[in-house]
Amino acid sequence: MKRVRRPPAHAPPPGRRTHSFLHTFSPTEPFMNTPPDTPQPDPEPDFDGVDLSVLPPEIETRTRQLAKEAYMNDLSATLAAVPRPINWRTLPPDDLEHELLDLNAWVDWLRHEYGLPAQVIPPMWHRHPELLWELSALRQHWLFCFDPQAKGNQALAWHHDFAVARERLRDWVTISGTRLDRDRATRVTAWPGGEAEDWVEPDTTERAVTERTNDFVAFVAEQVSARLEEQNAVIRNVISDERQEQ
Repeated sequence: MKRVRRPPAHAPPPGRRTHSFLHTFSPTEPFMNTPPDTPQPDPEPDFDGVDLSVLPPEIETRTRQLAKEAYMNDLSATLAAVPRPINWRTLPPDDLEHELLDLNAWVDWLRHEYGLPAQVIPPMWHRHPELLWELSALRQHWLFCFDPQAKGNQALAWHHDFAVARERLRDWVTISGTRLDRDRATRVTAWPGGEAEDWVEPDTTERAVTERTNDFVAFVAEQVSARLEEQNAVIRNVISDERQEQ
């Protein structure tokens, strides 16, 4: 079985990935005290202390121009990446693992940042698809609203939707039956004569919650393994169909 990376404890929210050229300013730097309406010079690439003045003038100018073009192209590509909704049903195995770990880190940050109780986000949210889909949608919305290119009112719009989402999360938690110290699978009402032949009713036996992180790691491994098997089954079917056509 593929080994799953353990999630970091209390990780900061996964934000937009920025290029190594970008510089992070500290609050003590003069840039932070510059009035917002003061025109700023065009950003320049960081040459990591390399002195280009030793080059012939025409080569130095061309080198700086090429580096600046590469820097601006990379910056534009970074800012242009718009967060999209995640369809958990279609993610490839590697992407599934990556997105689950990112979502877990963001949810952990969210519950600490806003002091959310287990009635809103319980420890075993990952074992309940309704909570996973809701929290995933909330995270993608957060990434969009706090994007460097987002409008100034987007943060307020997210907090408005966050308040609505919290009420839905409370409803999901109440229906699911999961709690801070115990958990069970969400009950599904079987329709008479309306279920698929291979459908199996969830085991709703209540279990104590003691090792949440270990359970999450096991959950990710289970999901990745199951998705890998689905992917391999599709490949086998395609190969079988091609052989029959030959």
